Amino acid sequence: MNKANRLYSNIHMRNTVYTVTGVGVMANTLLLLVHISLHITGHRPKPTDLPIGLLALIHLVILLINGFIASDIFMPQGSRWDDLKCKLLIYLYRLMRGFSICATCLLSVLQAITLSPRSSCLAKFKHTSFLHNLCFLLFLWVIYSSFSSHLFISIAATPNWTSDNFMYVTESCSFIPMTFFLRHSLSILLTFREASFIGIMALSSGYMVALLCRHKRQSQYLHSSSPCPVSSPEMRATQTILLLMSCFVVMSILDSVVAYARITLKDDPILYCIQILVTHSYASFSPLVFICTEKRIIVIFRYMWEKTVNVSIASGG
Repeated sequence: MNKANRLYSNIHMRNTVYTVTGVGVMANTLLLLVHISLHITGHRPKPTDLPIGLLALIHLVILLINGFIASDIFMPQGSRWDDLKCKLLIYLYRLMRGFSICATCLLSVLQAITLSPRSSCLAKFKHTSFLHNLCFLLFLWVIYSSFSSHLFISIAATPNWTSDNFMYVTESCSFIPMTFFLRHSLSILLTFREASFIGIMALSSGYMVALLCRHKRQSQYLHSSSPCPVSSPEMRATQTILLLMSCFVVMSILDSVVAYARITLKDDPILYCIQILVTHSYASFSPLVFICTEKRIIVIFRYMWEKTVNVSIASGG
């Protein structure tokens, strides 16, 4: 397709996409290995360890699939994918993105439950088991993924002839044009789905902000004559998750705006590359937030660094 020529000839855009993907793959791999090591060494697990570890694994898979898909955008090999390969790759990618959104939603809810006072109605959920959390995550994922079944119909291998009615996905795959009624019905359903999950995150985040503000007022009242106390681990974790929720919401809104602009401007290829970057920025950014703010991870890195320095000094001496 002519649109593809402008994409894989744009070296700067290609390098940017692969750089963001590479950084995300390394960061998520590191975060996943740290959580595995914490589990092996017998550290006391937190309720949020499950969604954080799953997020690292999910984002790693998403970025690897995206790298494979991007190879058909920026470096087409000549042999095109068949119809089945297009459907499976794009559908698997969307399933993993749905898993990411559900895990992020669960992370927000679990932290709100952890932070809630004993008198709250959420307190009875504080001691839910790993299995219950996993079942709830799978329940959310099934609901979210049920809205993506249309991809088996709307994705197909790109025909040899060019047409403005086909929306570009990769050199080999395109979205089949849909009727006005079907397109707008799907848009309404998908908008409702995204709004529902973002609404859950917004409610839990608002609840956490209210609890943080109340805690801050109490701390100022109790320690008015002394220096500001160090925030508790729960407060630091809450601030980290609130930062992550804010980034997720901003990226979701930007993704929707760019997607709408892409449709309005007749599938502009540069906007498509911008949409790819915006869509995967959360998967690449979220592990860096956890690595830089999680105290247990910082302690592990500090220990590894000191051990490496000691070994190098010993070998040099």
